[in-house]
Amino acid sequence: MRISLTPRAALVALLALPVIVLWPRWWTLLAMFVLWALVVLVDAFRAANPASIRVRRESPVQVRLGRSATGRLLLTNPTSRPGRLEVRDAWNPTAGLAAQRSTVLVPSLERRAIAQTFTPARRGEHSSRALLISSRGPWGLARRTAPADAQGRLLALHPFGSRRHLPSRVQRLREIEGLAAVHQRGQGTEFDSLRDFVDGDDVRSIDWRATARRRSVVVRTWRPERDRHVLIVVDTSRTSASRLGESTRLDAAFDAALLLTALAGQAGDRVDLLCIDRIAHVSVLGSTRTKVLHDVVAATAAVDPALVETDWELAAAAIAERSRRGSLVVLVTPVEASVMHTGLLPVAARIAKDHPLVVASVADPALEQLAAGRGDIESVYRAAAAERARAERTGVSRAFERVGAHVVDAAPDHAPQALADTYLALKAAGRL
Repeated sequence: MRISLTPRAALVALLALPVIVLWPRWWTLLAMFVLWALVVLVDAFRAANPASIRVRRESPVQVRLGRSATGRLLLTNPTSRPGRLEVRDAWNPTAGLAAQRSTVLVPSLERRAIAQTFTPARRGEHSSRALLISSRGPWGLARRTAPADAQGRLLALHPFGSRRHLPSRVQRLREIEGLAAVHQRGQGTEFDSLRDFVDGDDVRSIDWRATARRRSVVVRTWRPERDRHVLIVVDTSRTSASRLGESTRLDAAFDAALLLTALAGQAGDRVDLLCIDRIAHVSVLGSTRTKVLHDVVAATAAVDPALVETDWELAAAAIAERSRRGSLVVLVTPVEASVMHTGLLPVAARIAKDHPLVVASVADPALEQLAAGRGDIESVYRAAAAERARAERTGVSRAFERVGAHVVDAAPDHAPQALADTYLALKAAGRL
């Protein structure tokens, strides 16, 4: 506990100036100082003991980025003196606490609440660094300050802006599965039903036993198999830290991964997620279909880019350990020439031999703007550089396609939908 002075104490000290001017002696100065110090100490010790104030925190545990959440601090005064309290709740600035300093009067043996509003400005974990309670005396000359043990923690979740595209993709999924009014049939991996043969049907799908019983040609129909395994691997290396508009590439990658997770859960598939660079940071394994989206959102909330290169051999070993043959593997990583030098292409070729592989990349929308510039010489040079970068990305995409991967390369606003559409296309083609 420490004792500090208020501005009012300095004003009270000025009252001694006339006495010192009339009797300019050292003992006068000493007497005035002793008298002032006694008044201040009496005021300080007449204040309620801040160390005795009991604090209970009721703060939200999670809040989605871009939204606000409310909480409160409950202060109980068990002493016999009223507490004129000043409370400083020192959260980190990105937690978005509306007011870190509050003043409240807590009568003796009563409790008061301080309302708090949080609007986080950054995804991830936020915490209260310190909670200090200052108690002022009845004259307001001094205050006694003591820390309170009331830890605060708030997890700002990914905003998941692509959620608005989920209903349309689920409707498309129901059409593929034959559960909606539009029934689309295609050979897959799971038997669906029997129907009469019509012109254009594949003769290899004829069910000869049913044909013999009914004495008319009958064919089998198929639907995409359920309970397939989808493994999403998100690259969290230095390339994911680049800014794309208002957010980072990693935020856009998580947005695409969340939409795919939600869609695959609606399709009855099992989804696992792995965030990796030099080490495996976060993994969501074995979650049920009803909880997997919540688990992925919570697990990725505190993941930040690391300024290192990705160890793709480690990633390949993790994929082999966590998936069985035929699982859909989605690598969310930039399709850039710099990534090719880290050994991704040979790893992708090995993965594509055993699994359907999708390489999803979030493109920089600034390249489109720079490529359209023709205003002056500087704009022309920038446009040439942008076109060269786009040509390199196209070459890298073709290299991935040659080894058997499906490449999705789109701007942040379209990458989640493009990845979801690729998943649906694989479902419709019977690859999943």
